[in-house]
Amino acid sequence: MKIFYIGVLKNESKPAHELCVEKDLSSYSRFTRDNYGQFMSLFSKTVAERTKPGQRQDVEEKSYTFHAYGRTEGVAGIIISDPDYPALVAHQLLSKVVDEFLSRYPRSAFANSNPTLDFPQLKEYIVKYQDPQQADSIMKIQKELDETKIVLHKTIESVLERGEKIDSLVEKSDGLSAQSKMFYKQAKQQNSCCLIM
Repeated sequence: MKIFYIGVLKNESKPAHELCVEKDLSSYSRFTRDNYGQFMSLFSKTVAERTKPGQRQDVEEKSYTFHAYGRTEGVAGIIISDPDYPALVAHQLLSKVVDEFLSRYPRSAFANSNPTLDFPQLKEYIVKYQDPQQADSIMKIQKELDETKIVLHKTIESVLERGEKIDSLVEKSDGLSAQSKMFYKQAKQQNSCCLIM
């Protein structure tokens, strides 16, 4: 699971404009990083232009998923991840990023121009959210529940195995009890014969 791109784009007019962006292209060779970065910027602009205010969408393109969140302030948040990245976590992150961006930069900061704005939190988020289970408390709890469920299943299986062993021991003890009773009777008969003489 990996996030490659987080950005806030101005999408009220075409072409869309990247207001702030952070990319993690470390998984590509240094010869192709620029090309991948340009592809991500171009496709993010296209997705942002097609995301209406208030709309959330996920667009799959080959081995990438574009998560988008449009806002009425004329911006859209975009995250590009691999297809395995959980959409729930991506959209939680998008909401957080766009809310923080808009609280820092009101619409008047970018309405009449296309600036590139400084937003250092993106660098922190792209690192922190690489592992969605560490960043998202719901996923962390779900993982812990899954692990607990596995332990419980193993415990139940071992208890059942022990139960089967106990049942077989009880059956054997019942068999031993019958044999012991017979042995006792036979010993008593033998002993009674010896006492008469």
